[in-house]
Amino acid sequence: MNHNKALAVLTGLGLALTPALAAAQSVNITRSILTDLPYTLIYPAEMVATGGGDAPLTINHPDAPLQCEMSVVPVEDTDWSADAALAGIDDDEITAAWAGPLPGFSLSSKGLTTYQDATALTYEGTSTDSAMGVPLTLVHTEAVATGRGYILDCIFAADQAEQARPLVDFIIANFSTRADAECCVGASPAPEPDQPAPQ
Repeated sequence: MNHNKALAVLTGLGLALTPALAAAQSVNITRSILTDLPYTLIYPAEMVATGGGDAPLTINHPDAPLQCEMSVVPVEDTDWSADAALAGIDDDEITAAWAGPLPGFSLSSKGLTTYQDATALTYEGTSTDSAMGVPLTLVHTEAVATGRGYILDCIFAADQAEQARPLVDFIIANFSTRADAECCVGASPAPEPDQPAPQ
């Protein structure tokens, strides 16, 4: 897939830096209603979604420097696999592609990850600067399913990684290329409060 994707995700990332991200207590589920662009995106209820349909879907945390953008893109190679993509990944190409929107960007890891229903290529890197004036960490994932390409990019302030990364991991693990996916991978329901015994 094309790694020279425009970083529209940064244009709306004018978020106030906060000392910590709150742990998610509940989630929102956004499903595509378009039969030719299926997906399910599950994310903390505090995050606000914009876009969707045949445009990228962006989710922002209103009180923390965390944003994710999901796009469904056309693919020429319908036999694409995450394993083959990882074997052929070009570190220099990726670094150059992200250097414009993320000055000083360098890769820190690459590998495979899983959505609910697909194996995805993933890579991660951090910039030395950004339009926000702080280093940002990018977590990029991509997969192909039923002839469609899916890209999910999450960006957060590098100094907020301890709080932001668990939320990003949750969003990625619960993403699905199907519109009928259920919640939630990597989470357990809160225990029911004890009820007083009947008198």
